[in-house]
Amino acid sequence: MARNSRWDIDVPFYIEIDVAADDIDRLDHVNNSVYVTYMERAAWAHTLALGLDWDAYIALDAACVVRRHELDYLIAARLGDRLQVATWIGENDGRVSMWRCFQIRRAADGRTIFRARTQYVTVGLSNGRPRRMPAPFVEAYAPVGHR
Repeated sequence: MARNSRWDIDVPFYIEIDVAADDIDRLDHVNNSVYVTYMERAAWAHTLALGLDWDAYIALDAACVVRRHELDYLIAARLGDRLQVATWIGENDGRVSMWRCFQIRRAADGRTIFRARTQYVTVGLSNGRPRRMPAPFVEAYAPVGHR
């Protein structure tokens, strides 16, 4: 494995994605906007693994919506690359806001190619307005520590 083949936390949740032809842009690498799609796929898979599904969101009349993305593109991903898209909760104020972290590695050599943080705020599904996190969100979206 390469020197920077470590995860940023001890045991992150991750999914694997194979870069498809539709992900590639004119520069022959994964288009910048596609990384956000990878992040969303990992975030939803992680949310399901934490025990929250869309039915739970509906029952709680709550959802998490993006307020801010911070993205760092480190190395280009190319057609055919297998990517490990990791995510974890970095911060959660237990009220309205949380930060979800992301790290993407190329599976072949373990090199980190991308890092990001996304701030989410909790809103009511019935009205779209910010609201206090329901207790199941506070519990499920507990932060994990960095190394």
